[in-house]
Amino acid sequence: MKIVVLDGYTLNPDDLDWSGLEALGRCTVYDRTPLTDVEEIIRRIGDAEIVYTNKTPLSAEVFDACPGIRFIGVLATGYNVVDIQAAKAKGIPVCNIPSYGTAAVGQFAIGLLLEICHHIGHHDQAVKEGRWSSNPDWCFWDYPLIELDGKTMGIIGYGRIGQATGRIAQAMGMHVLAYDTYHDEELVNGQCRYVDDLDELFKESDVIALHCPLFKETEGVINKDNIAKMKDGVIILNNSRGPLIVEDDLREALDSGKVGAAGLDVVSTEPIRPDNPLLGAKNCIITPHISWASKESRQRLMDLAVKNLEAFMDGNVVNRVN
Repeated sequence: MKIVVLDGYTLNPDDLDWSGLEALGRCTVYDRTPLTDVEEIIRRIGDAEIVYTNKTPLSAEVFDACPGIRFIGVLATGYNVVDIQAAKAKGIPVCNIPSYGTAAVGQFAIGLLLEICHHIGHHDQAVKEGRWSSNPDWCFWDYPLIELDGKTMGIIGYGRIGQATGRIAQAMGMHVLAYDTYHDEELVNGQCRYVDDLDELFKESDVIALHCPLFKETEGVINKDNIAKMKDGVIILNNSRGPLIVEDDLREALDSGKVGAAGLDVVSTEPIRPDNPLLGAKNCIITPHISWASKESRQRLMDLAVKNLEAFMDGNVVNRVN
């Protein structure tokens, strides 16, 4: 059986190994494949039966040109890069990798929040530039320092990742307002409750964390009108999907001070464009979509990718999205 990985570098920049897939067939791994070069995508797949992709698009044209494909594995949770209906019409199962990064993404959301509250990186650099050793006082700080105990975090999307963030927030003494279409009442306690109305969450939250999928109804949920409903100085966190935020509206709110700070690991177009309005915004931390990328998380993803293929080979397809 011939296996092709079209863009393996992001998952495995040489600190993991491909032995699990190599044990299942003749495996060829490309670090990167040109995303817009359909002919090259087709050439690299060739007569392979198993194709893995992360961000390389697989279209109906690719399926028509590569009739040997029997299985498509997506090395991520999101699978919008694959034309799943065209694959279904060809009888090709498309399987993704859910739940591999729950702990890492929740931890990263809190990491963004703590950096906003303490500006640890900035003050570390200030010390190394000699500002502490030459300071007339025994300490200094350049930004207001924020204590989270007793404050309220509103979490939009209270699935696995939202709950992971919520658990850490509660451990720091925060109250959690959870918004989700599904309510797990076992999670409700003295520090955590569900709200049925987003307006209530906007009004009551000191921190708003986005952990919801990108659907039509959630696209642009952080916009000018909803920001107006929020507390002055609210902190906004997003390490879910970039288009959940109307970026021009957030830029305006950051620059005016209505939004006190934002911590973002995702933006509307990735890699970020040089003209993204948030690059010049006040009090805005942006990281390059790395919430998921701890070694532990990536190893889990690799292991699940292998298990998905083993299940397919055994006639029991799991994590199928089409």
